[in-house]
Amino acid sequence: MSFVTSATDVADLPATEAEVAVVGRSNVGKSSLINALANRKNLAHTSKTPGRTQLINLFALDNKSQTPTHAFVDLPGYGFANVPAKVQAAWQPMIEAYLTDRESLAMIMVLVDGAVGPTKLDVQMLEWLRSLALPHTVVATKHDKVKAAKRDARKKELAEGCRLETGDIVWTSASKAVGIEKLRDLTRLWLDLDS
Repeated sequence: MSFVTSATDVADLPATEAEVAVVGRSNVGKSSLINALANRKNLAHTSKTPGRTQLINLFALDNKSQTPTHAFVDLPGYGFANVPAKVQAAWQPMIEAYLTDRESLAMIMVLVDGAVGPTKLDVQMLEWLRSLALPHTVVATKHDKVKAAKRDARKKELAEGCRLETGDIVWTSASKAVGIEKLRDLTRLWLDLDS
């Protein structure tokens, strides 16, 4: 996987055959998950300060950085972010335009913090995606932050909060590589790539 470009407008992105987009709260671990999927430490910039992703960031899966055929797209996070309100206010229309206008969008990964979610904002995002019949999968991050004795109960609670079955959610930990290989396999399936 390689970085291709950043944009504020979906129209400025290069055309691709298929893409997987990543959405979630500002501190849910989007960049860490992308780095884990790419098996690279600093491909997507991580930060302890929520809100560092402020643009639509496109990463090529096939390393053809100028004309990628299959891509990952990292979108700005919603919710608390340490950025000016004016900047954050511009994110919603940018994210919505990408999610509704991008013809090559094959799947939206909705990242939910496994230790605390789903939050009200996560539920609103899921309801909005469902209302538009946009393809999406819930990915619970930070599996390692949930104590082993509480994981089964937490998985049930999170699924109910998302109005899904427990098995519909992919649990991951970027730092411990939990669920990463499964997510790679799913990505290949969503993008119709040969295994």
